[in-house]
Amino acid sequence: MKIKEVKLLANNIRIDIIKMLNQAKSGHTAGPLGMSDLFAVLYGEFLKFDPKKPQDKKRDYVILSNGHTCPVLYSTLARFNYFPISELKTLRKLGSRLQGHPHIGALPGVENSGGPLGQGFSQAVGLAASLKRENKENKVFCFTGDGELDEGQCWEAALFAAKEKLDNLTIIVDRNHIQIDGTTDDVLPLHHLNKKFLSFDFAVIEFDGNNIGQIREAFKQANKIKDKPVCLIAKTTPGKGVSFMENDFHWHGVAPSDQDTQLALKELAEIEKNIIGGKA
Repeated sequence: MKIKEVKLLANNIRIDIIKMLNQAKSGHTAGPLGMSDLFAVLYGEFLKFDPKKPQDKKRDYVILSNGHTCPVLYSTLARFNYFPISELKTLRKLGSRLQGHPHIGALPGVENSGGPLGQGFSQAVGLAASLKRENKENKVFCFTGDGELDEGQCWEAALFAAKEKLDNLTIIVDRNHIQIDGTTDDVLPLHHLNKKFLSFDFAVIEFDGNNIGQIREAFKQANKIKDKPVCLIAKTTPGKGVSFMENDFHWHGVAPSDQDTQLALKELAEIEKNIIGGKA
């Protein structure tokens, strides 16, 4: 995809997220907005998948360990024709396939059930180990939040991933420095996260998770690494694209009101205009 196309895709995902959460009247806003560029690049340029054959045995897997960020996954799947975009408006509604956390089997393209933090990380490691032992070429991409890394289960899984030399596994940390109760520094400091993963024998790549060029380069580098798992530390801006939401932890688990939605969509429409005009 051309960089303009990727930027427009990421912006459309953000528009979807705002609309979905406003209609649902509940859910998580900041994280999904910050992760939109990552999803646009991964699905647009690096992931092996076929929406017409969601269970294709040759597909790559995306595990959403920080399951509360599922609006970004749902929008991306709809944008890549796994299901109609119109279905996004059913998020968190009774009987909807788009639950508040992803549920495997409910929706094509969803590869794990999310909820309790830390478990998706372990699921991804187990899946990658199984694929590697069977000499399969599928890759596993696992999204996790930095607040989620407070869970000890993540580090147990990381130890096993390194032992098994899972070079088919890429952990993508949404390093946005917020969680539901405040900043990660205030709640439980992670300090030098890159050094932690390096000490667990991961290859580590740090980059701006809202810069399309840097995201592309990070995935390219990750694909070249052999004999060890990869951790991509994506430094993102929570609430990216909506000025009054950016870097404010209060938007972690709050849906936008009707007034908030109007203001947010106005800002995102201006970003779209600038992208088309070559100004962004």
